[in-house]
Amino acid sequence: ILGVFMDETLVFLDEGFLDKLAKFFGGKVRLKFDKFDFARKIAMRKNLLCKHLFYYTAPPFQGTNPTIKEKQMKEGYDRFISSLSKNKKITVREGRCQKIIDQNKIQYKQKGVDTLLTIDLSHIKDDFQEIKEIILVSSDTDFCPVIKDIKERGNIKVILYSYFDKKRNSKFSVSNELIQCCSDFVQLSKQDFLNSSLKNGEL
Repeated sequence: ILGVFMDETLVFLDEGFLDKLAKFFGGKVRLKFDKFDFARKIAMRKNLLCKHLFYYTAPPFQGTNPTIKEKQMKEGYDRFISSLSKNKKITVREGRCQKIIDQNKIQYKQKGVDTLLTIDLSHIKDDFQEIKEIILVSSDTDFCPVIKDIKERGNIKVILYSYFDKKRNSKFSVSNELIQCCSDFVQLSKQDFLNSSLKNGEL
């Protein structure tokens, strides 16, 4: 907001969660959006200025002898990460992707991402002493211990941006524990993605 001073914040974005939400809101077509602009605009909803975005993801799975599809996915991912990393206000943290086969059903899960995010959260007080509020985009209750710790020891407010519905067996459920351990909660909407949508051909 021009002429109005805004406190700075850090945005911690769990891409695994956000990608599921982009697919959900997009229906048959995953919504494509600018990651930093998304972080900047959700921060502005709380009259905060996004100083830095921490982006947590994992490269697509690659077999011992990658298939053509696996190679293509990795090439596309590498182009995206290269483009994202050019922005000095973005730090990319990469875990790994694990392929799980259970009763002939294949699933892919990110590994190590939560640990990286937890480490960065625990370093806020030392690395960003001026920051008093942060934004976490996730739905994972595993972050509750570190959230409670930085609130108590660092006196830092944690604003949770997430999404949940009340449908039975929904894949979008956020526990009351996660909501209650944060200082504030904001429900994400499709409009948050549309506000930062990309044009065809953009990464």
